[in-house]
Amino acid sequence: MADATTLLLAWRQGDEAALEQLIPLVYQALRRMAHRYMAGQRAGHTLQTTALVHETYLQLVDYRQVRWQDRSHFLAVSATLMRRILVDYARSRKAGKRGGAERPVSLDENLTFSPAMSANLVALDDALQALGEIDPRKSKVVELKFFGGLDTREIAATLGVSEPTVLRDWKLAKVWLLREVTRT
Repeated sequence: MADATTLLLAWRQGDEAALEQLIPLVYQALRRMAHRYMAGQRAGHTLQTTALVHETYLQLVDYRQVRWQDRSHFLAVSATLMRRILVDYARSRKAGKRGGAERPVSLDENLTFSPAMSANLVALDDALQALGEIDPRKSKVVELKFFGGLDTREIAATLGVSEPTVLRDWKLAKVWLLREVTRT
């Protein structure tokens, strides 16, 4: 997405040709993001990577009025949308299986999940929302890193803070989230 920032800005200013060039870049970025999320799902999962990408893309089209700042901003918005889609899907699956046992979430450096990611994703989302009420920046760091796939430098630029601040927020947020999702 090297030219994505330029294309996003041109599209925002009404250049429809920029949109034509942007679509393949956007699709590739969304596909990588979705593939990363779906890799932790169980075999035979009913939500496929392509469906997740298409649903996210359809919702992004409604964001035409967003004043895209750069590639990081686009990925942050995409990550938020993808997170909402995944959590809504997980909640609907969980609602159909009332009383199902949840498995613990593993919050290692990559925030990987066990095969029961649907239930864990709901627990993580609930904890992330609670963290957002206490410390919105730490919540946003987790969202950008885990759901957006942004690196420390990109997160720092997006949030307007230093890289050490992002690393500190990431470490504290992981500990806080682990405590929240493992409460019985």
